[in-house]
Amino acid sequence: MADAEKSLRYIAGAIKQNGRKILNNYSITSPQFIALQWLLEEGDLTIGELSNKNGLAFSTTTDLVDRMEKNELVERVRDLNDRRVVRIHVLEKGNTIIHEVIKKRQEYLGEVLTNFSMEETETLNRLLAFLHEQMKSVNEK
Repeated sequence: MADAEKSLRYIAGAIKQNGRKILNNYSITSPQFIALQWLLEEGDLTIGELSNKNGLAFSTTTDLVDRMEKNELVERVRDLNDRRVVRIHVLEKGNTIIHEVIKKRQEYLGEVLTNFSMEETETLNRLLAFLHEQMKSVNEK
């Protein structure tokens, strides 16, 4: 287990470091990128839901959304079914940035996997998906 944990830690660190380099070319921070990713994957979320996804305090997420709204990445929208609920919606600028950054991250990974065969890449994808499912299962306990 020690070797697996160490490898995963190094891989996560390398991906994070490269991700930060990519973000230097954009007007967003790492926490904003993570928030935009959640909004892209999950759709419009409340600040409370986004706080839970990011693992950040409600007040920190509110400040984050305020800055993102100021930079025209997102907007606050009242829920049509319950006017008391406010959801965070990604605007075109935020959508464009997140797709460009994700594309560059995928290109980086493609470069890293250049010497992998198609079969090795498919096996890696399958094992990573299985690992992720197992982690979610353990975390839900």
